Amino acid sequence: MSLLSAIAPVQAVLSRPHGLLEAPRFGAGGELLYSDVTRGGVFACEPDGSVRELLAKRRGVGGLIAHADGGWVVSGRTLVHLRADGTQRELLADADASGFNDIGSTRAGDLLAGVLRFSPMSGETPRAGRLLRIAADGTSRVLSETVLWPNGIALAPDERTVYISDYARRCVLAMTLDGEQQRVFASSPRGSADGLAVDAEGGVWVALGEGAGLARFDPGGELDELIELPAGFVSSLCFGGKDLREVLVTTADNNVRPELGGTLLRARSEVAGLPVYPVRV
Repeated sequence: MSLLSAIAPVQAVLSRPHGLLEAPRFGAGGELLYSDVTRGGVFACEPDGSVRELLAKRRGVGGLIAHADGGWVVSGRTLVHLRADGTQRELLADADASGFNDIGSTRAGDLLAGVLRFSPMSGETPRAGRLLRIAADGTSRVLSETVLWPNGIALAPDERTVYISDYARRCVLAMTLDGEQQRVFASSPRGSADGLAVDAEGGVWVALGEGAGLARFDPGGELDELIELPAGFVSSLCFGGKDLREVLVTTADNNVRPELGGTLLRARSEVAGLPVYPVRV
């Protein structure tokens, strides 16, 4: 029996044309947030089915996390705090980077950010990226420079281990929160290793990119379940809802109305996810 059930597209999102969708999040008011990496923009699908654009034209947004002061931390060419009133505050820029991909957070509100140092969409030769930990006072520390193409980032239940997907190497890395004891946690059973999320039992869920599904690895890194989804490219996922058993998945395409491109899929999990804490940077 699969841990994931009631998998269905979010109809309001499916009715609109999109490119590669990423950065899924559940908002506090029940809205479903996502970005369009290739066409640009950050969007919110409201509970009434309406879709509104929160941030126009911004491309390459691989991660969204709520900010403790309201609004959202948004990745892309730089890291910004998109305030609730629509104004922006730049948190970090890096002249040596092509941009920031996915992001995560700690209970204390530190921001974990994956730094891309080449442009995958432009066909550039891969160059090792970074994982940064940015504290509330704005100081940053490099946790890793072994990840080639940083993607999904999340903490284990013990909050001492951080997982990060390396899309280029088709694996998930694990390390302590101080950047020590780095190792390969798990390798993708097919496709690649894109966005990820962790559940309350310590299971690590990984979007398989062109692998057309999700993989769940147990806390020891062994493959527990491979979940087929109605899309050819699955980019990311998150847990949310009142019981943290709702799952939101982003894709680059869909099998229901292929002409409309990427969409959101929603499902229920037998295992609750871990909360993603607001950023305080």
